[in-house]
Amino acid sequence: MSAVWTVFRREWGSYLATPVAYVFTVIFLMLAAALTFYLGNFLERGQADLQPFFAFHPWLYLFLVPALAMRLWAEERGSGTIELLLTLPLPTWQAVLGKFLAAWLYVGGALALTFPMWLTVNFLGHPDNGVIWAGYVGSWLMAGAFLAVGECLSAATRSQVVAFILTVAICFVLLLAGYPLVQQAVAGVLPQGVANAIAQLSFLSHFDAISRGLLDLRDVAFFLTTIAAWLLACVWVVDRRKGD
Repeated sequence: MSAVWTVFRREWGSYLATPVAYVFTVIFLMLAAALTFYLGNFLERGQADLQPFFAFHPWLYLFLVPALAMRLWAEERGSGTIELLLTLPLPTWQAVLGKFLAAWLYVGGALALTFPMWLTVNFLGHPDNGVIWAGYVGSWLMAGAFLAVGECLSAATRSQVVAFILTVAICFVLLLAGYPLVQQAVAGVLPQGVANAIAQLSFLSHFDAISRGLLDLRDVAFFLTTIAAWLLACVWVVDRRKGD
């Protein structure tokens, strides 16, 4: 795994050297706090929990994570550094995994910086910290799924803007796959069995279950499987486009 570690360090260093990741962190922290207190009525609810805080995470990730993921491969392809990376003596899957882990850890760091919310709710009341911990785990897993989708689509195009738009569109569908907005559109063109299978792909349904404290292994397995599937697709895309 030394090659994965090498790619990880290279990618991590690029985050620290450019303003993109810092902007992501600042915007995420500011929006998470503002939405929780103002739209989520955190104080007015009079309940010692972080449900209003976690409720906005899917929608924050929908736009912020694609902005972070769009550069993973599109920037390499646009600047020409992808040729140098792919000529190194390492399998494609290790490059894909190294990039993903660096981005996922960075998002995890931004999520960890929201710990004042945890401290605040413990100061104001006596919350179930197990439920809060499950919410953080679910949020990080969901962010990983968004990143995996974004990395795959970033590998498919030279344009970071195109990668961003495609990622937002696909992640929006995956978020609401089990809800009427998507189900009504799917039911009109696909058999009911396929529509039911698509409903099981809803990020929002699985995250809601975890954020309520139900840390079901099936929900965890869903996110991990989704991450693995999109990373495998990314490996295939990178291999197919090596000569582009």
